Amino acid sequence: MFNRIHHIAIICSDYERSKDFYVNKLGLNIVSEFYRAERKSYKLDLAINELYQIELFSFENPPERPSHPEARGLRHLAFEVDAIEEEIKRLNQQGITTENIRVDELTGKRFTFFSDPDGLPLELYEK
Repeated sequence: MFNRIHHIAIICSDYERSKDFYVNKLGLNIVSEFYRAERKSYKLDLAINELYQIELFSFENPPERPSHPEARGLRHLAFEVDAIEEEIKRLNQQGITTENIRVDELTGKRFTFFSDPDGLPLELYEK
């Protein structure tokens, strides 16, 4: 039986730009950071509320990920928030553009989307 999702791996095109985005703009905490010289690759382990959840990788010349129109595969990464308006305001103050708030027709919960520096779709989903 599965216990939980252990982590999500993200490959970025510009390590420093993505590290700044996830750490300084989104506020994730660094658990560990490694440079693997033989692969010319960084690996940054990030935590949300002290729970390790995201691995940020850099590789030389990674291919682009098609996002629009929606492509097959992992669709997006969603972050649960208590107050969506406060988080939208915080992101907008960091220069991050968010879409209009929508309401999930099945749950009645409010959500919105924004993108990371490589265009990966990210979601805020209100608790």
